[in-house]
Amino acid sequence: MKKLYLIRHAKSSWKEPGLSDFDRSLNKRGKKDLPFMAKRLKMFQIKPDLILSSPALRAKTTAQGIAEIIGYGEENIVYENALYDSSYTNYRYLLDSLDEKYNEVFIIAHNPEITEVGERLSGAILTNIPTCAIVCIEFDTNSFKDITEESGKILFFDYPKKHKID
Repeated sequence: MKKLYLIRHAKSSWKEPGLSDFDRSLNKRGKKDLPFMAKRLKMFQIKPDLILSSPALRAKTTAQGIAEIIGYGEENIVYENALYDSSYTNYRYLLDSLDEKYNEVFIIAHNPEITEVGERLSGAILTNIPTCAIVCIEFDTNSFKDITEESGKILFFDYPKKHKID
């Protein structure tokens, strides 16, 4: 069995109009939602074998925040340029290139691609994976290379607005 956790970065700031999209940081809500969702992962003892993240600041900050709370070494996060301004094809290439030793993988990246990947791999209608959301998809296979479209089963879809956070 393989598990893929698709995690959209926490909510980012649009306050600096001259700042590039790549360099946008988290806003107040993102900074609140990030530890909340990371603590939920820790509470359910979810810890990946590998974290892949977009190198964009908001995704990188999300990856580092999650890693710190769940006890995953931040130095082990792999930043993949292919996850920024990406495509379904790029995600498939990354999944196909994963070593067989990885059973549970986090991918921390952006919309609309992360939603498309979740829908295509699970066959579910997700419509929109909101910021700081986590979608866990399980595949009945021993290799990420053997994943086919609609072969995954969604185990959970969790996001901050499902919970009352003050």
